[in-house]
Amino acid sequence: MRVLLIGAIASLMAACASIGRPEGGPHDETPPVFVRANPDPGALNVSRNKIDIWFDENLKLDDPANKVVISPVQKENARVSANGRHLTVEFRDTLADATTYVIDFADAIRDLNEGNILDGFAYDFSTGDHLDTLSISGMLFEARNLEPAQGMVVGVYSNLADSAVKTLPLERVAKTNQYGQFTIRGLRPGSYNIFAIDDKNRDWHWDRSENIAFFPVTVSPSVEMVEVADTLRSSAGEDSVTVRQAWHYLPDDILLTWFNENYRSQYLRDNKRPAQRYLELKFGAPLDSMPELTIANGRFAGHRLDELSVMETRAERDSLVYWLADTALVNQDSILLAARYQKTDTLDRLAWQTDTLKMFWRRPKTDEKAAQKAWEKKLKAIEEAREKGDSAALAAAIADTITKPTFLDLKASTPATQELNLPVRFEAPEPLRPVPVDAWRLEVMADTIWKPVADASLLPDSATPRALILTAKWEEGTKYRFTADSARVENIYGEFNKSFTHEFTTKKLDDYGNIYLNLTDLAALSLPDSVNVIVELLSGSDKVEATATVSNGSAAFSYVAPATYYARAFIDIDGDGQWTTGNLAGKRLPEDVFYYPKKLLLRKNWDLEQDWSLLDTPVDMQKPDAIKKNKPKTKEAPQRNPEEEDEEGYDPDQGAWGNGSQYNNSGFNRRGSGSMQTGGFGTGGMATHRDF
Repeated sequence: MRVLLIGAIASLMAACASIGRPEGGPHDETPPVFVRANPDPGALNVSRNKIDIWFDENLKLDDPANKVVISPVQKENARVSANGRHLTVEFRDTLADATTYVIDFADAIRDLNEGNILDGFAYDFSTGDHLDTLSISGMLFEARNLEPAQGMVVGVYSNLADSAVKTLPLERVAKTNQYGQFTIRGLRPGSYNIFAIDDKNRDWHWDRSENIAFFPVTVSPSVEMVEVADTLRSSAGEDSVTVRQAWHYLPDDILLTWFNENYRSQYLRDNKRPAQRYLELKFGAPLDSMPELTIANGRFAGHRLDELSVMETRAERDSLVYWLADTALVNQDSILLAARYQKTDTLDRLAWQTDTLKMFWRRPKTDEKAAQKAWEKKLKAIEEAREKGDSAALAAAIADTITKPTFLDLKASTPATQELNLPVRFEAPEPLRPVPVDAWRLEVMADTIWKPVADASLLPDSATPRALILTAKWEEGTKYRFTADSARVENIYGEFNKSFTHEFTTKKLDDYGNIYLNLTDLAALSLPDSVNVIVELLSGSDKVEATATVSNGSAAFSYVAPATYYARAFIDIDGDGQWTTGNLAGKRLPEDVFYYPKKLLLRKNWDLEQDWSLLDTPVDMQKPDAIKKNKPKTKEAPQRNPEEEDEEGYDPDQGAWGNGSQYNNSGFNRRGSGSMQTGGFGTGGMATHRDF
């Protein structure tokens, strides 16, 4: 009798599990233990479509429709159910001839009372006279943040055509467990391409909007005989070591990192005129080329829209706002645009599309009777003031009949406590014209007297035409006052500001700290001189707080507020200063990411300098648990986190994957270079041995 189990610790527990415990005994931490099955595991020439499996205790299934997968994949999902200690799998598809079937339960099985998970239980049989037993094991993480990929489909193709993953169902599949580990079983000798997909529509192949990971070279599974040492404990509590022979299935060191191509079809998804003064166009994806828009009606027919407007790009360059600059165009209720823009065609290529866009402004309805009544009330107030001879009341009543001017609403969008390393930002609801240098002034408080600051500048914000940026060399702990004179700041509609004043105080230098991260093993990466390493300083929620390009082996962060931080680095292969996702068609992997495995505690007025070896810590132990979102659900196969170890006590060579990184391929293999015969999962990892 033979059964496939992954999880070395789970296997050890299964070997010594008791059927139950008397009331008041020790807490049950043992998952259900396999007892028998019909047909037996590994049975040949199976023709029945129902599999019965028994365990040593009552069990329950957690989301079997999503967690249990069968290879080869089924057109119609099998029915998986549990009753007491009995588990049943009923195939709805006709079993294929001479085929090895593997039912992978992932972490769907748990005991009824305590919820202990039997992680990695799998069962196999063959409808022919031969059982395919080769396997491929590895781990899967999210490329951008090294989160373990839980419950994601990993599979192989023996069809090595590039189009297979887009058109054909995966041939053999598995799902990742709570650590991101996977084992694809039931493989024949041969060469395979490995993929992982977020199969949202359950068609078992990749659609371009889905997440995907791929291994860059083909893999040929194999098996070798090894000696395995077991520790046995006697009833007297004495330990002894015994050595047995087992099969070791290779490769067991595949590292996959999933990404999304962020593909979006390009099309014009919306066009509207939300307000009288601007038009808005929204597209399906970020724009590579700006649309060509020509006015097709009215006084400005034949003129390009960009000649009569100020354009503002919003969101991710997929939304354009055109502020109509000419008042005659603003007052034109209906605007027709001859639009020429790029659209994704049926062959997934960008092609120019021509269309006519109708942009209407619906003036708000006014209550003429209410307006007439209000006007008569104002006239009555004038007459009453005259009759009383009250000159002040008369002046106020007359002023009430005069249309009041619309003023520009200018606001400071930065706080009153100013960062020493950042500018002050002012924002208005509509685009601004350049501000004359004599229309504003910046003053600093010195000995209770406001004195002018000579080196200040006020310039348009490059990100939006509606904002201004005030820069100066700020003195620490100092009070400043910015003043814009009345009627000197103007928007494109000729509306002016009231007198505007913004006072603020700068922080002190000792409110900050500095962080210096020294990357000690950059030479081992063998990067070209043109490729930079960029380090991101992260908050406790894994969000980027600041970035720095590594220079002379160090990343420096200045003016950092005291707090607990974390750090992440990526290899900027394309030199755009941002992390770049992968592309399947171009066989381009996402840019490599590394986490500093401990927290960085910065205090006020401190300089924190820390050495960081990118390659020392195994990839599954790099991201600190404190900012990890996909944490394991059980205590089985615990993975030690370097953050929890003392500096002297932490040994990176004893990690769950052994010593390794995605660059040196020691302990796992990502790039397809080097030997796949080394490494493995080590303590707490996935068992890839099969006993004789």
